[in-house]
Amino acid sequence: MSEALHELAAHIQIKQPEAVLSASVAFGELTLEVAPAQLESLVEFLRTDSACRFSSLVDITAVDHPERAERFDVVYHFLSMYQNHRIRLKIAVGEDEMVPSLVAIHPSANWFEREVFDMFGILFSGHPDLRRILTDYGFRGFPLRKDFPTTGYTEVRYDEAQKRVVYEPVKLVQEYRQFDFMSPWEGAEYILPGDEKKA
Repeated sequence: MSEALHELAAHIQIKQPEAVLSASVAFGELTLEVAPAQLESLVEFLRTDSACRFSSLVDITAVDHPERAERFDVVYHFLSMYQNHRIRLKIAVGEDEMVPSLVAIHPSANWFEREVFDMFGILFSGHPDLRRILTDYGFRGFPLRKDFPTTGYTEVRYDEAQKRVVYEPVKLVQEYRQFDFMSPWEGAEYILPGDEKKA
């Protein structure tokens, strides 16, 4: 399998030299790092070339690297049912850069790209309806960015008095933030009064 993937990588690099920046095989899958400007032409080639035939877009996701200038890796997974191969494409993009939409080539990219936009704030140029899909329309921030607070910014609850859903700033109640470090459950190595009675 690994040899076939290496041959496939060489074939793609020969046919699309301006698109493929690097290729590697790990864990039985081929990964190509791709120039963002060449993404659409490479995906079209992978779909139509007789040696590839990657006709199924399985997923689109992203990885946040806040310490890098090109903050995000947008990651695409494709499947060729004809050749029984999987391929992963990765493109590195900055926070203010747009990624070409693949909706015209793979209609299934529509909701995947909306999810990546919603969770990471990455914009897809040419997308027909780029709006939030998992969070509320008024949601602030992008939950899968590493600088997003784990508590979020707002709390949503149903108010019985107002008979409607209300949005409020997050308030951390102090009692939930206190820890009893004297308790054996927190790792104390001595016996507390009353513990000697347990059998």
